[in-house]
Amino acid sequence: MLILNTFTKKFECLCKREHINIIRRLLSENQWIKRKMPNENIPPHRSDPVIKTLDSPEFKSIFTPELNTLADIFKRHNYELRVAGGAVRDILMGKHPKDLDFATTATPVEMKEMFTKEEVRMINCNGEKHGTITSRINDKENFEVTTLRVDVVTDGRHADVLFTTDWLLDASRRDLTINSMFLDVDGKVYDYFYGYDDLMKRRVAFVGEPAQRICEDFLRIFRYFRFYGRIADVPDNHDEKTITAIKENVKGLEIISGERIWSEWSKILAGNFHRELTLKLIECGCSKYMGLPENLNLEHFNKICLNAQKNNVKLRPITLIAALLRTEEEVLQLFMRLRFPNFDRNLALFIVQHREEKLCENPLKPFQRVVLKTIGKVSDVREFVSELLRYKGSLDLLEEFEKWDSRFPINGGMVKPYVENPKVIGEVINRLKDIWLDSNCEMPVEKLQKHIPDIAAEASLEHKERVEKFKADKEKRRREKKKSVSN
Repeated sequence: MLILNTFTKKFECLCKREHINIIRRLLSENQWIKRKMPNENIPPHRSDPVIKTLDSPEFKSIFTPELNTLADIFKRHNYELRVAGGAVRDILMGKHPKDLDFATTATPVEMKEMFTKEEVRMINCNGEKHGTITSRINDKENFEVTTLRVDVVTDGRHADVLFTTDWLLDASRRDLTINSMFLDVDGKVYDYFYGYDDLMKRRVAFVGEPAQRICEDFLRIFRYFRFYGRIADVPDNHDEKTITAIKENVKGLEIISGERIWSEWSKILAGNFHRELTLKLIECGCSKYMGLPENLNLEHFNKICLNAQKNNVKLRPITLIAALLRTEEEVLQLFMRLRFPNFDRNLALFIVQHREEKLCENPLKPFQRVVLKTIGKVSDVREFVSELLRYKGSLDLLEEFEKWDSRFPINGGMVKPYVENPKVIGEVINRLKDIWLDSNCEMPVEKLQKHIPDIAAEASLEHKERVEKFKADKEKRRREKKKSVSN
């Protein structure tokens, strides 16, 4: 753990310095900064965007008493309110949307005045600078409503925006056609950029020129692949113009935070075609900016993905990534770039450390030992072992392991009466665990307790000898130091 902490601190310093150097270089080159006029280069679009009116169960399911109240408020104050983005896409696909995002012609100031007049509580004021006001209706449901916007200046990560009342301009700034649609409370679907057509064709396409959309926010490279996994029905039917734009602009990923990359990549790995899409990301040159090493273990990655698919096993995103890596150092380097949770870091390290171990005569015993001897959370280590067995395709052993009750029947209170020094208790319990393991974890507590006196006496004696030796060595060093000073 000390080695890991030291390694982590060194990498943090390196990463901070490198990130500062990247930003300075890009600012000096004035690279990736794009200034636009609101009506500049709007892609081909429908003059009449209303393509259909919905009356489906999925559409009706979004209406709660609180949403009806919100819609009535906007209507009374003569502001338009529409569902935006992903929820529209999901409803059109026959899915119940998990989250609802709303767009409006009202500015943040106008929304605040309106909600204040209607005595509606507003929460989370952080979004106001981006045009978002969050209202809480009937103290039951929160609604995020964002003013229509147009990007004026983009730098590959952020955008300076102007508020507008033009729905076409707002739609034109969105990343993908399937995410650029709106839906009003009467069920009318507004589709300026043929997103519904693409959805029906299971096609993922940028709004307008792919290169322009990517340069506005380089994370859109990952969003493209994530939505491809959600929408497409075949693994490799990419538009060549889109792939070319990604390859030509992949360098922009170096200014994107690791957390944002991990958020998108982990969703790709949890979705359809995760093997093919990860290989496509690597082919496009993204791996360098994701924290991956040059010499990736692609053969092993393919093998693990295909075996999991064959066995109908769902592996965690970090487990799939571990299949690409060869050493623990590569895991830590990736962690320093992507900043994924410590649980995922430790799981990846565990996979890399133990995946080559051969199964012995009692194949469950080494894993039981790891769980029983851990100084961390037992639940985490149990999951590490389970995931490793899924990774190796040892499903029969996995079933046996998950049935195993890892609760050790002896506790410190049972050992305490037999030792003078409480520091010995842990050592006694560890030795008792070895005995229990040798019995295939079947020895009853009564028999284990009979071993306590002898083990406690032996451990106490060894502890006393270690303490006396430490004191003697310390005294010897003190005398030698005193002697060298006097000479």
